[in-house]
Amino acid sequence: MDQSVCLLELLGVLFSAGAWLCSLATTMMTNWLTLSTDLLPTESYELGLWETCVVQEMGALECRPYDSLLGLPPDIKLARILMCTTVATGLLASLLAVPGLYVVNSCDGRLEDLRVKRVMKMAGGMLCVAAGVMGLVPVSYIAHLTVLRFFDESVPSVVPRWEFGDALFCGWTAGFLHLVAGSLLLASCLCVQDDRCTHLSIPIPLAPKGHLPIPLASKGRSSSTSRSRSRSRSRAEYV
Repeated sequence: MDQSVCLLELLGVLFSAGAWLCSLATTMMTNWLTLSTDLLPTESYELGLWETCVVQEMGALECRPYDSLLGLPPDIKLARILMCTTVATGLLASLLAVPGLYVVNSCDGRLEDLRVKRVMKMAGGMLCVAAGVMGLVPVSYIAHLTVLRFFDESVPSVVPRWEFGDALFCGWTAGFLHLVAGSLLLASCLCVQDDRCTHLSIPIPLAPKGHLPIPLASKGRSSSTSRSRSRSRSRAEYV
């Protein structure tokens, strides 16, 4: 197995695992959006997918979950659905990509096993790309709405506005890591050929065209007949 292919596989799995952890952290974090006012400088507010929190100046954190699922804003509903789907898809991609690595089991020369591994790794790479796209959509959408609301001229300047939280940057990182992991896994699938293990089998030399291999028994007979012919010729010469 080529070392570059093994390196691509390992990097793809590592990036996929890191992306899944970042996606899970983004889903659970409470600071998707932050808000601070001049009227209450000792307090700041955080908005997440599952609850809202109030952060005191001394570091105290008080969170309150949302009262109703149906009363949520549409952007929070969309972000919940897509982020949960991203976490599930990323986990499935890692579970498919790890058994598909060629370094997990030694190459035994059966092309069926190689094809199965390649299909599993390709499916893991495609799921990683899908998880990256689904993870970038809610994060970018909420960031887009936040920018529009921040620069809305119809709202008085005295009214505080929501700003980006750390969870948005973590979500962007997770999406890009998923895309990189999927690209690496798919690239390793394109580099791998089915005949990687043909070097383990002993090559059988083929006879050139127009020449048939002579069996050992026939070789012995032909040599004995040639010797008898040479002896008869030598006797005939002396007679």
